[in-house]
Amino acid sequence: MSKPSPFKYFKTSPEIIRLAVMMYIRFPLSLRNVEDLLHERGIEISHETVRFWWHRFGPLFAAEIRKRRIERMKSSHWRWHLDEMFVKINGERHYLWRAVDHEGEVLESFVTKTRDKKAALKFLKKAMKKHGRCAQFVTDKLRSYGAALKDLGVSDRQETGRWLNNRGENSHLPFRRRERAMLRFRRMRSLQKFASVHASVTNHFNSERSLSSRTVFKQNRAAALAEWRGLGTA
Repeated sequence: MSKPSPFKYFKTSPEIIRLAVMMYIRFPLSLRNVEDLLHERGIEISHETVRFWWHRFGPLFAAEIRKRRIERMKSSHWRWHLDEMFVKINGERHYLWRAVDHEGEVLESFVTKTRDKKAALKFLKKAMKKHGRCAQFVTDKLRSYGAALKDLGVSDRQETGRWLNNRGENSHLPFRRRERAMLRFRRMRSLQKFASVHASVTNHFNSERSLSSRTVFKQNRAAALAEWRGLGTA
C-alpha cells in the first residue's frame, strides 16, 4: 500500500514547493530573497509561505535523504571527525556538535547548552545508535571527548593532533554562511531542527567538485537534482 502524498491538499505544485525549500536551505538566502527569486520566475508567493513550506517539508525531505544515504554508506565506520562550534541563541552561548566521516559527510548534528562530559556522551551515544561504532575518532584536545569515549570503552580509538581535525572544523563553514543569512536563531529547538536538515541537504548536493572532472561533476549534480525532484513521491 502506497503512502499518502505529503503534498495533498496543497494548491501549489510539488515542483515549486521543492524548489522553494531547496533554495532556502541550500543557499544563504533569507525568506524574502527566496520570495523575490521566485517572483522573477513568475511565481507569486509570500515569504511566510516559504517559511511554512520549510517547516512542513524540510524535515520530511531530510529524513528521506538521510534514510537513503545511511542504507548506502559502507565506509563511514572507518574514521569520524568530531568537533563543536559556538552558536548564540538570544545572546546565550550554545554548542553545536558534529560528527563527520573521512569524506566530509556530516553524520550527526546535536545542540547542547554545555560542552562537558555529559553533553559529549549524549552526542556520541546518539551518533553511535544511528551509525554504529567506528574504528577511529579524531578530536581536538577538549577533555570531554576523552572522558566520554572512556565511558563508552573506546578511548583507545581516539586520536588528537595538530591539523588532524581540519575535516571536522571545515564542515562548519557552510552552516556559518547560512547562519549569517538567517540572522542567527532564537530557540534551541529551531537550531537543532535547521542544523539537522541543513546537514542532510548539504550532504545530498555535495559532489566534491575539486576531486572529479567537469564531466563527472555535472553527472553527479544532475543525479542529485533528479533525486531531489523525486522526494515526497509515493
